[in-house]
Amino acid sequence: MTHDDDHFLRRAIALAAKARESGEAPFGSLLAGPGGDVLAEAWNTVLGDRDISAHPELKLAKWAARELDRDTAAGTTLYTSCQPCEMCAGALARSGVGRVVFALSGEQLASLQPPGTGFAAVPQEGPALFDEARVPVEGYY
Repeated sequence: MTHDDDHFLRRAIALAAKARESGEAPFGSLLAGPGGDVLAEAWNTVLGDRDISAHPELKLAKWAARELDRDTAAGTTLYTSCQPCEMCAGALARSGVGRVVFALSGEQLASLQPPGTGFAAVPQEGPALFDEARVPVEGYY
């Protein structure tokens, strides 16, 4: 961790406070470019947007994938007030963002939440029908 990391994390925490002040869940993030400039900022808007995917990390991953070339994206750092959830981590991996620095870990966040406020895992079954399912996929990659 560098002095710049601390500076940008504090800004992400300030964005989380801004989200909470506006009635949203308290999460904020920013994307810093390879030169240390802030490229974009976001905070949680799940409630206001009525969109369960309106996490700041996901918004910035989508922004980076849309607006940055691969080399530039690889030189960016996402600073976020809390460790990205699995949905956001998947989007960040696909976006090409080079690095993530977070303040609270998922475990630390859970320790701050009342019991029973987390999300239950949805049961999954599979794999199934491999021979049929592979047909549209073969040759794509």
